Amino acid sequence: MTEHVSHVVVGGGVMGSAAAWQLARAGHDVVLLERFEPGHANGASHGASRIYRTTYSQPAYLDLAQEAFGLWRELERDAGLRADAVLTLTGGVSHGFPRRTEIGDAFVERGIPHEWLRPEEAAERWPGLRFEGDVLHETATAGRVHADRAVGAFQSAARAHGADVRHGVHVRHVHPGPGSVRVVTDRGDLVAGTVVVAVGAWSAGLLGEAFPEPDGAAPLPSLVVTQEQPAHFALAPGAPAEGTWPAFTHAPAEPHAWPSGVYGLATPGEGIKVGFHGVGPRTDPDRRTFRPEPGQLAQLQDYVRTWVPGADADRLVPVSCTYTTTPDHDFVLDRVGRVVIAAGFSGHGFKFAPSIGRVLAGLAREDPDTSPEAADRLFSLARFARGPVAQVPGRAG
Repeated sequence: MTEHVSHVVVGGGVMGSAAAWQLARAGHDVVLLERFEPGHANGASHGASRIYRTTYSQPAYLDLAQEAFGLWRELERDAGLRADAVLTLTGGVSHGFPRRTEIGDAFVERGIPHEWLRPEEAAERWPGLRFEGDVLHETATAGRVHADRAVGAFQSAARAHGADVRHGVHVRHVHPGPGSVRVVTDRGDLVAGTVVVAVGAWSAGLLGEAFPEPDGAAPLPSLVVTQEQPAHFALAPGAPAEGTWPAFTHAPAEPHAWPSGVYGLATPGEGIKVGFHGVGPRTDPDRRTFRPEPGQLAQLQDYVRTWVPGADADRLVPVSCTYTTTPDHDFVLDRVGRVVIAAGFSGHGFKFAPSIGRVLAGLAREDPDTSPEAADRLFSLARFARGPVAQVPGRAG
């Protein structure tokens, strides 16, 4: 039997769940299909801690980040949670990067509360960390998002607004047509007016099959899936309590011994999460080992010994997650015909989720017979039609 619905969202991670919430609360008929059961750890939306911060200079990212701040609070209220259950403000510090003027000017223009500290001032305030160069302290708009709670809150709030959320449904194919999209699953077919595809590490397979030769000059980007291996480090004896740690990022000055910039934050009850950004081995999401790469883990321990004296480098629990990265590390938020594409969040998308959900819902509601516009040209598929995209450094967290 074939079901007919207005909107289908494929993928129940944070982005798909946010899209379903935004569609449902706007009064739209929506079915959310998730391959795995609730609380699974197969993708990139699990765990207890993701960084929320607004340390971007591009207007498109700043718009999304500032909008997300209020939307995280709306989600908590909508899901019946306390005010800081999903987003907890801790402040955030960034150091070692040569972008003081660029980001500082953006903060001043936007009225984002912040201050600049000398490294010795920052070390006195946060003795669990060492600092390099000027330190940007985002005082009131940075912290952590509880990933598992966020996904659960989006889904429960979406259900409360009438969404049909289904777990354990494997979408095999998406077939775009001139007037609808057929979604083929292991439990039957659905036909929808529009389909939002937000499947993370599985994007290339599902979207590549749906658009083997994309209509128009807007090719799908080359997406690289890596298995990243941060770790939770126990507090060192005498270290500050977890609740006093800011979220932090560090772009070490050249030359340095680390494979990338570093991010970190406290994960209550689990210690201090520290990780490199986007340098894990390539992986197939259906064939992951979930085992840490010994060499990279040893480098991470060396980094903690050098720069995070408040954490015990020898007491750690490795974490495994995936990144799905575009050539330019910017997102894909666009529509091809009746299919809305959310992909390539490149290890820095989680913080924006409720705003991205709003963008995806807006794209899904557009007249599919008109030429779609992405949230911003920065996120449009059209950028890949202009030839090879230069590789750029990633944005940790």
